[in-house]
Amino acid sequence: MKGISHITFIVRDLDRMAAFLCEGLGACEVYNSSSQNFSLSREKFFVLGGIWLAAMEGDPPADRSYQHLAFAVSESDLPMYQAKLEALGVEIRPPRTRVEGEGLSLYFYDFDNHLFELHTGTLGQRLARYGAVR
Repeated sequence: MKGISHITFIVRDLDRMAAFLCEGLGACEVYNSSSQNFSLSREKFFVLGGIWLAAMEGDPPADRSYQHLAFAVSESDLPMYQAKLEALGVEIRPPRTRVEGEGLSLYFYDFDNHLFELHTGTLGQRLARYGAVR
C-alpha cells in the first residue's frame, strides 16, 4: 500500500464545486473533461494539499452524516478559511465538544451534503492527549 490515490465527490454542479474547492479552500483545478467523458460522467480534477480530488456530475448523497474529509491547517489560518467559505454561502457546522490539546476544527458542508473539516491538530497530539485522560 502506497497511500491514497484520490478522493471522488459526486456533485450536482461541477462549476459550483470548483468554486468551493478553488476559491474557498485554495485548490488548483488541473483537469476539466468538458464534453469528453472518459469516465461515468463529466468530471473535474483538483489538487489540494498535495491530494488529488475528483468531482463527478451525478446524484450526491441524499443525507448528511459525520463521515468527512479533514485537511490539516494552521490555527492562524482558520479565520481566513471561514471567511472565504462564508462568502461562498457554505454552511458552517457548529464545532463539536473538544478536550484541550486535540486541536481546533472548522466543519462545513459543501453544496451536495459532503462534510469537510479543517483541523489544526495532528494524530500524535491527539493520541498523546487521549493517553493523558486514562
